Parts: sequence; C-alpha cells; structure tokens
Amino acid sequence: MSQQNYEIAVYPGDGIGPEVTREAIRVLDVVAEQHGFTISKRHLDWGYDYWKQHGQPAPDGFVDSLRDVDAIFLGAVGWPDDMPDHLSLAPLVSIRQAFDQYACIRPARLLPGLTSVLAGKGPDDIDIMVIRENSEGEYIDNGGRFKQGTPDEVAIQTALHTRKGVERILRFGFEQARTRRNHLTMVTKSNAQRYSYVMWDDILEEIKDDYPDVETVRQHCDAAVMNFVRWPERFDVVVASNLFGDLLTDLGGILGGGLGLAPSCNVNPEKRFPSMFEPVHGSAPDIAGQGIANPVAAILSLVMMLDHLGQPAAAKQIQTAVESAIMADHKTTDLGGELSTEQMGDAIISQLD
Repeated sequence: MSQQNYEIAVYPGDGIGPEVTREAIRVLDVVAEQHGFTISKRHLDWGYDYWKQHGQPAPDGFVDSLRDVDAIFLGAVGWPDDMPDHLSLAPLVSIRQAFDQYACIRPARLLPGLTSVLAGKGPDDIDIMVIRENSEGEYIDNGGRFKQGTPDEVAIQTALHTRKGVERILRFGFEQARTRRNHLTMVTKSNAQRYSYVMWDDILEEIKDDYPDVETVRQHCDAAVMNFVRWPERFDVVVASNLFGDLLTDLGGILGGGLGLAPSCNVNPEKRFPSMFEPVHGSAPDIAGQGIANPVAAILSLVMMLDHLGQPAAAKQIQTAVESAIMADHKTTDLGGELSTEQMGDAIISQLD
C-alpha cells in the first residue's frame, strides 16, 4: 500500500516568518515519518525580498501556480518601514478570494502551564473558537477617494454582505459548535447598522432551528468585546463578520497567552480549493534574525492543517507535545522563559517520541 503524500506550498514570508516556519516544518517532518505519510514541499520565495527585486510581492500567475497543492503554509508577511502593507498583504487577499477561503478560524485557548492576563481565569475558562467571515464584509476593496489632498476630500468604503456569505458562515459555525460545547454566539451591530447586521440577525433566526442541539446567543460587538474580558468562559464558538472577527481574534489571542501562541487558518470548508494555515502574529521585523521569536503559533497552525488534511492522530500528537513542553516550563522570552526559537522547536520535538 502506497503512502499518502501531501504537497504543501511553504510560504515563509518576511521578518520572523522564515524562523518560525523552519521550526514548524521540522515538527511536520517528524510526525509525517511517525505516522506513515509523506510531505512534498513547494518553497515560495515571495514577499519583501521578492518585491525589492521585482517590484511586486509575488510573480504573475502566482494564484494559478497553487491550485494543485493540498495546503498552503504561511509564516508571516510584511516589512512596514519600507513596504506598504497593502502590497505585502495583496498575495494573501488574492489567495483567499481565488480559493474561496471564506472561513477564517482563530482559536483562543489558554494552554496549561500559562498564566492568563485575566485575574482568576485559567485554562478551563478560556477556550474560544472565533470564526470570521473571510470573503466579504468590510474588507472588500469597494470604494474610493475623491478630491484627494483638498479640503473637500471624500473617502467612501462600502461593506458588502450577501445572504449566501452570511448563511454559509453561520452554518459552518453551527457545525463546528457541534464538535465542541454546542454553543454559538453571533456577533452583530444591528442596533446601529440597520441594513447589513439586521440581515445577519434575520438569517440567524431563520436557520437556528436547524440546529436544535446548539444554544444560540446574539451579542453586539461592543458587548462581546467587554464580555470576552469579563466572562470568557461563556463563549464557545463565535461567528463574526470580517471586521468584527478581526478585532475579536486579536483580543482572543492575548487572552490565550499572546499572539506567539495563536494559530489560524483560512479554509475552504468544502475542500474544492487549497486552504491556508498561518500564525496570527505578524512579521515583527524588529526582532527578525535574533532567534527569539516564539514558533508555537506556527506549530499549532500545523495542528489545524493536519486536521484539515485528514491526519487527526498526527495533529493530536503535536498539540500534546506543545502542551507538554510548556508544562515542563520550556518557554521563549515572550512567555517569560529563555529559550531561542530553535530551542523551543527542539523542546517540542523531544515530546513527540
């Protein structure tokens, strides 16, 4: 019987991206051998250096070059002091749109062995899955600036919400809630935005009875932000628009111990196209090359990738290894420890046996 092979496009990116990606790939190679599957890696040298050489962050036709891979693994992108953010992010936006990666999943979970920034809250209290609508909403490029540079300048940025987009992300959220604690919170702002978020409210009411086993709560975004801090234990699966999900997941990352621990994925749930897996943190050029970046978020993004690819045992092994390493007080400097990026990778690999 032949081994299952997965082709992964590895996009290390900029700043600390290559450093954390290197450790994640080391972990991936170990578990692949242990679980009897193989990984073919397609290295992508796109990003800041490519832009400096070619005037664009990725080559022409880069999206089509990725259509046949099983998944995309990203480190981090951006070099804000020199490269405009909209340029560094452009390839990612194109990938998300072309491959219909409409669900951005960002868990916020405090791991055992870590102390929460919230007094009196522990690992049993902070375990949230935020699902962000990733294909429309406030972040589509819909608008413009007029009379630019004059006293009469006008900027228009229009959000777009579709029934199809809202319904499919809510149904995806309900299905995820069924695999966890059967509770879903939808984040809205219908008290102030009476068209878009009233539609979100209406669609939730229309479909929630299809999931009688899932308790459903609706919260306005400002209340949800407050309650993430006051009562994180009341949240299980949270479904939000592109903008609200973006805000809540950064807060969730801090509640879970910091962005150095926060994984994410941009998925096409139907698996018609490849999905993309990445740590939540940015490229952090200020510490690039120092070997102090925390690779845990990148390594936990592997967990999400392997689950998506149908390798749950390998995913579980990595999750357990990360938790065991942290419980043994193996930590990078952002967590109060002294380990380098590579040493943290070594500590996690040592727990894979």
